[in-house]
Amino acid sequence: MHSYTRAESRERGKLFRKGFRQSLADCVDPDVKRRIERIDQAAAERGALELASLHKVQADARQDLAAAKAVERTAPRADKATARQARKQAEERVRLAERAVQRAERS
Repeated sequence: MHSYTRAESRERGKLFRKGFRQSLADCVDPDVKRRIERIDQAAAERGALELASLHKVQADARQDLAAAKAVERTAPRADKATARQARKQAEERVRLAERAVQRAERS
Protein backbone atom coordinates (compact mmCIF):
# COMPACT_ATOMS: atom_id res chain seq x y z
CA MET A 1 0.00 0.00 0.00
CA HIS A 2 1.19 3.49 -0.84
CA SER A 3 0.07 6.63 0.91
CA TYR A 4 1.11 9.71 -1.03
CA THR A 5 0.77 13.21 0.36
CA ARG A 6 -0.65 15.84 -1.99
CA ALA A 7 2.76 17.36 -2.49
CA GLU A 8 4.27 13.96 -3.27
CA SER A 9 1.50 13.22 -5.77
CA ARG A 10 2.08 16.52 -7.55
CA GLU A 11 5.86 16.11 -7.57
CA ARG A 12 5.64 12.50 -8.73
CA GLY A 13 3.30 13.50 -11.56
CA LYS A 14 5.64 16.25 -12.69
CA LEU A 15 8.61 13.91 -12.58
CA PHE A 16 6.71 11.21 -14.45
CA ARG A 17 5.76 13.63 -17.24
CA LYS A 18 9.33 14.92 -17.39
CA GLY A 19 10.67 11.37 -17.59
CA PHE A 20 8.13 10.48 -20.26
CA ARG A 21 9.20 13.42 -22.42
CA GLN A 22 12.84 12.49 -21.90
CA SER A 23 12.18 8.88 -22.82
CA LEU A 24 10.68 10.01 -26.11
CA ALA A 25 13.98 11.75 -26.80
CA ASP A 26 15.98 8.73 -25.53
CA CYS A 27 17.86 10.73 -22.90
CA VAL A 28 16.31 9.94 -19.50
CA ASP A 29 17.96 11.70 -16.57
CA PRO A 30 18.74 9.12 -13.82
CA ASP A 31 18.01 11.78 -11.20
CA VAL A 32 14.34 11.76 -12.24
CA LYS A 33 14.13 8.01 -11.65
CA ARG A 34 15.89 8.32 -8.28
CA ARG A 35 13.53 11.06 -7.11
CA ILE A 36 10.45 9.04 -8.16
CA GLU A 37 11.83 5.97 -6.36
CA ARG A 38 12.48 8.05 -3.23
CA ILE A 39 8.90 9.35 -3.24
CA ASP A 40 7.56 5.83 -3.79
CA GLN A 41 9.67 4.48 -0.93
CA ALA A 42 8.44 7.12 1.51
CA ALA A 43 4.83 6.51 0.46
CA ALA A 44 5.26 2.74 0.84
CA GLU A 45 6.65 3.14 4.36
CA ARG A 46 3.81 5.48 5.33
CA GLY A 47 1.28 3.10 3.79
CA ALA A 48 2.67 0.14 5.74
CA LEU A 49 2.35 2.08 9.00
CA GLU A 50 -1.22 3.08 8.18
CA LEU A 51 -2.14 -0.50 7.27
CA ALA A 52 -0.69 -1.78 10.55
CA SER A 53 -2.74 0.81 12.42
CA LEU A 54 -5.89 -0.24 10.56
CA HIS A 55 -5.24 -3.88 11.48
CA LYS A 56 -4.90 -2.84 15.13
CA VAL A 57 -8.20 -0.92 14.98
CA GLN A 58 -9.84 -3.96 13.41
CA ALA A 59 -8.51 -6.27 16.13
CA ASP A 60 -9.68 -3.88 18.86
CA ALA A 61 -13.14 -3.70 17.28
CA ARG A 62 -13.35 -7.50 17.23
CA GLN A 63 -12.34 -7.63 20.90
CA ASP A 64 -15.04 -5.09 21.74
CA LEU A 65 -17.59 -7.14 19.80
CA ALA A 66 -16.67 -10.30 21.71
CA ALA A 67 -17.07 -8.45 25.00
CA ALA A 68 -20.42 -7.00 23.90
CA LYS A 69 -21.68 -10.48 22.96
CA ALA A 70 -20.65 -11.83 26.35
CA VAL A 71 -22.41 -8.97 28.13
CA GLU A 72 -25.55 -9.55 26.07
CA ARG A 73 -25.61 -13.27 26.84
CA THR A 74 -25.18 -12.71 30.57
CA ALA A 75 -27.40 -9.64 30.94
CA PRO A 76 -30.54 -9.89 33.03
CA ARG A 77 -33.84 -9.63 31.17
CA ALA A 78 -34.30 -5.94 32.05
CA ASP A 79 -30.91 -5.02 30.49
CA LYS A 80 -31.14 -7.21 27.35
CA ALA A 81 -32.29 -4.39 25.04
CA THR A 82 -29.42 -2.13 26.07
CA ALA A 83 -26.92 -4.97 25.69
CA ARG A 84 -28.34 -5.87 22.26
CA GLN A 85 -27.99 -2.27 21.10
CA ALA A 86 -24.38 -2.18 22.32
CA ARG A 87 -23.67 -5.43 20.44
CA LYS A 88 -25.15 -4.03 17.23
CA GLN A 89 -23.00 -0.91 17.53
CA ALA A 90 -19.92 -3.09 18.08
CA GLU A 91 -20.81 -5.13 14.99
CA GLU A 92 -21.08 -1.93 12.94
CA ARG A 93 -17.63 -0.80 14.14
CA VAL A 94 -16.21 -4.19 13.09
CA ARG A 95 -17.80 -3.87 9.64
CA LEU A 96 -16.42 -0.35 9.19
CA ALA A 97 -12.94 -1.45 10.28
CA GLU A 98 -13.00 -4.43 7.92
CA ARG A 99 -14.03 -2.24 4.99
CA ALA A 100 -11.26 0.22 5.76
CA VAL A 101 -8.68 -2.58 5.86
CA GLN A 102 -9.95 -4.06 2.58
CA ARG A 103 -9.83 -0.66 0.84
CA ALA A 104 -6.30 -0.08 2.12
CA GLU A 105 -5.10 -3.50 1.01
CA ARG A 106 -6.51 -3.01 -2.50
CA SER A 107 -4.71 0.29 -3.06
